[in-house]
Amino acid sequence: MKRTSRASLVSGAFVELADALVGEYDVLDLLRTLVDQCVVLLDASAAGVVLVDQNGQLQVLASSSEEGHIVEIMQHRAGAGPCVDAYLTGEVVTLSDIEAEGHRYPAFQMVALSQGFQSVHAIPMRLRPNTIGALNLFRTHKGVLSDEDATIGQALADVATISLLHESAARESTAVNEQLQRALNSRVFIEQAKGVIAQRNGISMEDAFKRLRQHARSRQEPMHVSAANIIDNLILI
Repeated sequence: MKRTSRASLVSGAFVELADALVGEYDVLDLLRTLVDQCVVLLDASAAGVVLVDQNGQLQVLASSSEEGHIVEIMQHRAGAGPCVDAYLTGEVVTLSDIEAEGHRYPAFQMVALSQGFQSVHAIPMRLRPNTIGALNLFRTHKGVLSDEDATIGQALADVATISLLHESAARESTAVNEQLQRALNSRVFIEQAKGVIAQRNGISMEDAFKRLRQHARSRQEPMHVSAANIIDNLILI
C-alpha cells in the first residue's frame, strides 16, 4: 500500500507539472509548481529554484517558503552556496550537516542555520551542455537525501529544464534568455501583488501567493497580468 501511495504521488507530481504547461505558458507558475511538488513528494522541508539571467547572473525565481526564499536570496547576493556550485559545476552538491560541513560557504551556513535548515541537496538544472540554474532542497534535519528521493528530485528538475528549453528555446539561446528575463520582470509585479493581498486580507505572504496563483489559473491568464491588475486596484482578491 505504501509503495502504491508513493507511486501515485510521483505520478501526480508530473501531472501537476504538465498542467502548468497547458494554455498560455507561464514560467513562474511552472517553477512554483516544481518547488511545491518537491516539498510534497520528497524529504524536503523547503525548495527553491535559481535560474541564470541574460547577464549570466543567478536569480531567485521560485521558493516554497519565506525561510527558503531568504536563504536563496543570500546565496544570490553572496555569489556562493551549494546552489551556486551546482549551477557552476553541473554536479549535485549535498551538505548532510550544514553546521559541520558548510564552512566553505560561511554566509550561506549562517543564514541557513538561522532559518532552521540543517541539510541541503542542490540539483543542477541541466540538459546536455546547457545548465540554466539549480534546484535546492532544504531540510530541517541532518542527513543525506535517500537515493530514491534524489533520483525523483533530479527527474522533476529535468522535466522543468526540458520545458524551459523546449522547441525554439532549445535551438536559440537568445530565446531562452528573453523568456527568463520576462519571468524575472514578472516577478517584481508578483512580489508587489503578494504584499497588497497580504495586507488587505491579514494573511501571510505564502497564502497571498496561493490566492494570486489560484486567481490567475481560474482566469487562465499569466500571474503577472493578475498581479498588475491587483497593484492597479482593478481587481480585489
